[in-house]
Amino acid sequence: MRHCKGTSNNSGLVAAIFFLLGMGTLLPWNFFITALNYFTGRLNGTSSSNGTEQADPDPYMFNNLSVLIAQLPLLLFTFLNSFLYQLIAEKVRIAGSLVFILLLFILTASLVKVEMTQGHFFSVTMATIWFINMFGAVLQGSLFGLVSKLPPRYNSLFMSGQAVAGIFSGIAMLLSNILETDSESSALGYFITPCVATLLTLCCYLILPHLSFAQLYLESGPTDKAETRKEPLTNNCESVTLVKVKLNDESGLEANGKAVLTESDSESCNKLYEHKQEPTEEKSTVPQVFKKIWVMASCVTCVFAVTLSVFPAITVKTKPKGFFEGKEKIFVPLCSFIVFNVMDWIGRSLTSRIQWPSKQSWLFPLFVLLRIVFIPALMLCNVQPRIYLPVLFDHDMAYLVFMSLFAMTSGYFACLSMSYASQLVKPKDAETAGALMTFFLALGLSLGAALSFVFKKIV
Repeated sequence: MRHCKGTSNNSGLVAAIFFLLGMGTLLPWNFFITALNYFTGRLNGTSSSNGTEQADPDPYMFNNLSVLIAQLPLLLFTFLNSFLYQLIAEKVRIAGSLVFILLLFILTASLVKVEMTQGHFFSVTMATIWFINMFGAVLQGSLFGLVSKLPPRYNSLFMSGQAVAGIFSGIAMLLSNILETDSESSALGYFITPCVATLLTLCCYLILPHLSFAQLYLESGPTDKAETRKEPLTNNCESVTLVKVKLNDESGLEANGKAVLTESDSESCNKLYEHKQEPTEEKSTVPQVFKKIWVMASCVTCVFAVTLSVFPAITVKTKPKGFFEGKEKIFVPLCSFIVFNVMDWIGRSLTSRIQWPSKQSWLFPLFVLLRIVFIPALMLCNVQPRIYLPVLFDHDMAYLVFMSLFAMTSGYFACLSMSYASQLVKPKDAETAGALMTFFLALGLSLGAALSFVFKKIV
């Protein structure tokens, strides 16, 4: 066995950084859309009918257009990033995207107290949504490519961080509703929090290349061809007996007073060693990589298409009946957002302990397809108003059970799909696989958002 010298002592820090990077990719957008009441409040207009002024609840169709404007750049730029990421340095893509997202949220926060006409405010907001998602797409695609170079558990940690971002935004919405804070004060909190989170994410990313454990994996690509020939990995590895550690000791990575790698990390280290001893070869083309991961790409698309088709468009319209009857202000943020994000996080975290079905098993895509049953199950809950479908599950408990299973399976299969994809290719192609999977993730989000418009009409 080989033990990566001088690396295991900071593998825990690398794990924490990737968790924070995952949280930093989605937290800004999650907080932005949580301020929905603020945006619709500023855009509410009046229209004249028979000489009488009447309020128009959504004159700019903000809900529909914000979804459309968000999905277009997400889909477009994850696609472009899959093909063009080699032309722009990784540091420019990641650090540059974080800086621009920070500037956009500073602008958004500063506009809270600025008086503007509704037309100008709508135009600025739509442009902000476009650019936040544009830079978010590049950031997410680049970070998925980066984390794909490391062992699978780091992919799980990265995606768990994304789920935690949703938990924080749900808690913020719940507190705002309980405290009955005015929309402007809530919006300031929603926009300032992402500024702090983005700064933290940027600092974490800048620290990452200086950690020896991260260097072992992140510097193992074809860009280091010359160095690989001159100085093989034997300088970074030494022969030792692999010490088995319990799962609950994984964070400490200590055994008999000596820092060791887990079995999965040591296995990855050995693969890297073998890879570096082989003659260097060019990266595979995007179509060649896609042929190896198309099943996982289809699975991640299906997972997010099913999830976004009913969450949050349908689920937020569910009315309480039972435990939370008469407490709608608490029910929506708690049962529709916090429960979803907590169970989604649990599902993603489970993949660091359980990987079943295996990536070669036909059961994996079958279980992903079976998640479709959650669409009618949630639509037949107490969603109001409704026209065509009956209510079969009107009690809060039924809704909570469906939502919990729906969210946990979403997180589990999404995370496992992303993790399996990088395992199906050689280390030199892991970044390409990660970038491609991000595009198919975004494709699933877009398909789900489009389906949600249809499902809202047939409830």
